Amino acid sequence: MPALHIEDLPEKEKLKMEVEQLRKEVKLQRQQVSKCSEEIKNYIEERSGEDPLVKGIPEDKNPFKEKGSCVIS
Repeated sequence: MPALHIEDLPEKEKLKMEVEQLRKEVKLQRQQVSKCSEEIKNYIEERSGEDPLVKGIPEDKNPFKEKGSCVIS
């Protein structure tokens, strides 16, 4: 299936696509950024103790730990 280029469509088709997109967007439930950001912050803080990027991985459970050394001579 060839790629669809918007520039190649007639103006009427472009407007139909835009109206369709706007109809989808108007149905979305919107929330205030201040409320969402507070919820995201709380979510992150609650789980930060489990996050290996914050907490680190114990050496005995690290699958990427070097098993041996490489010596080039």
